Amino acid sequence: MIAETNITDHLKAVQEAARKAYQLSDAQINKVLHQLADLAVERTDAILEANQKDLDRMDTSDPKYDRLMLTPERIEAIASDIRNVAGLPGPLGKVLEEKTLDNGLQLRKISVPMGVIGMIYEARPNVTFDVFALCLKSGNACVLKGGSDAEFSNIAIVSIIHEVLAKHSINEHMLYLMPADRQATQALLEAVGFVDIIIPRGSQGLINFVREHAKVPVIETGAGIVHTYFDKSGDLEKGKHIIFNAKTRRVSVCNALDCLILHKDRLKDLEALTHKLITKEVEIFADADSYAELEGKYPSALLREASDEHFGTEFLSHKMSIKTVNSLEEALDHIAKFSSKHSEAIVAEDKDVILEYMNSVDAAAVYANTSTAYTDGAQFGMGAEIGISTQKLHARGPMALPELTSYKWQIFGNGQVRA
Repeated sequence: MIAETNITDHLKAVQEAARKAYQLSDAQINKVLHQLADLAVERTDAILEANQKDLDRMDTSDPKYDRLMLTPERIEAIASDIRNVAGLPGPLGKVLEEKTLDNGLQLRKISVPMGVIGMIYEARPNVTFDVFALCLKSGNACVLKGGSDAEFSNIAIVSIIHEVLAKHSINEHMLYLMPADRQATQALLEAVGFVDIIIPRGSQGLINFVREHAKVPVIETGAGIVHTYFDKSGDLEKGKHIIFNAKTRRVSVCNALDCLILHKDRLKDLEALTHKLITKEVEIFADADSYAELEGKYPSALLREASDEHFGTEFLSHKMSIKTVNSLEEALDHIAKFSSKHSEAIVAEDKDVILEYMNSVDAAAVYANTSTAYTDGAQFGMGAEIGISTQKLHARGPMALPELTSYKWQIFGNGQVRA
């Protein structure tokens, strides 16, 4: 365990690195990112060896297991995301507003880095790459507090990042990986004056803990309790594919479907809507109407009667609840009660219903006739993302380069003084 004074020394060094980050040109940053992407792929075996040490300590039935696991394909995808970030326009120095006052003062509002970004996250080693790439590109230094579940993976990844920084004579404290213990978590949450914002990424429990204990400003990247409403006007073929993709593409991520809301006029289509889920052994918790409709048609070993706790639950596994409603208004009420304001979807052909749903649902991403699996920075054309913000101040939805900047006013005068 690293002593608290040592952590403070590191945080001071990170702050100093961030202060001088403006000296890095966009061309320099892009070279670093491309070399990092290449080296990550080149060092795949070493990363996977470290990752396996973490996997060996986790039960394979744990929902976090899939998030923790790296594969050659996933490392290739991470490298691709890093290259995508390098290819995006730099977000700094953008003139957001400018004007000249009657007294001749010239005002200019420009985008600037946040400074030092702290990240607390669980078993997601890909986040280590993503956060560094986004922070470097946006001129920020970063302090990473990964969970003990991914300790070996994160150490291996950070060593590669530091190697690339050293090759370019860039201060390695542009990224500081904190020890994987609770003392370090407390130090980060209380790092007033050293860290400008903290972003938690993980379970609702982690997010709540950070929000309740942080003295540093927090941007919440909330849990994803995700619904898809199949309206009475919904297209059956579209619905089958959308529901299957949203639920099973990758069950451990925050944009995965948790609850299917079904208009009662379409109960007879429920067997068809859920049939393909059997191939992935999706366990369904059905309310009374949907249970009666599926009984004898969906495998009994996978069909359960829903209770109150199955609604408003982020399953992060091959589980899903079903709620039947009499109207769009009932569907909207259910979503308002249980949504985490992350991602919500509707399958419908009635344009008025779609418009009402899109305007009424309070979530960071609202979809019509497509899968919620698209709530992802790369899928939005933003490169890798640092998280999905479910709050409303500063940023909402996928947070990428623009969301990692603030702004400042520059005022140019010629001797003016205020009366």
